[in-house]
Amino acid sequence: MKKNIKRIFMLIMLIGIIYTLAMPVFAAAETADVANSALGDKAIAAAIAVGLAAAGGAIGMGWAIAKSAEGISRQPEAENKIRTTLMLGLVFVETAIIYALVIAILIIFVL
Repeated sequence: MKKNIKRIFMLIMLIGIIYTLAMPVFAAAETADVANSALGDKAIAAAIAVGLAAAGGAIGMGWAIAKSAEGISRQPEAENKIRTTLMLGLVFVETAIIYALVIAILIIFVL
């Protein structure tokens, strides 16, 4: 499992490095309309924010579901308590992802 986390982290870092190195290329193709450029930057920032939140939430949900299935298989008589706790936790994780989406929408349309 740690190997997968390291791979995901390395992929995110690689994407960040590529984006950083590609900035001069994007700057060279600069147009006269600065407003569209600012909107594009906002869209990229919002996409990164939502993407990271969704990826983190998906990983967390996967771990929670795996652990709850393991707990239910070890103690079938505690199934209802485990399921209730799992659902409550999944709701909180999903709420955090939706919060990131709302923030991204605010970044694009308000700022």
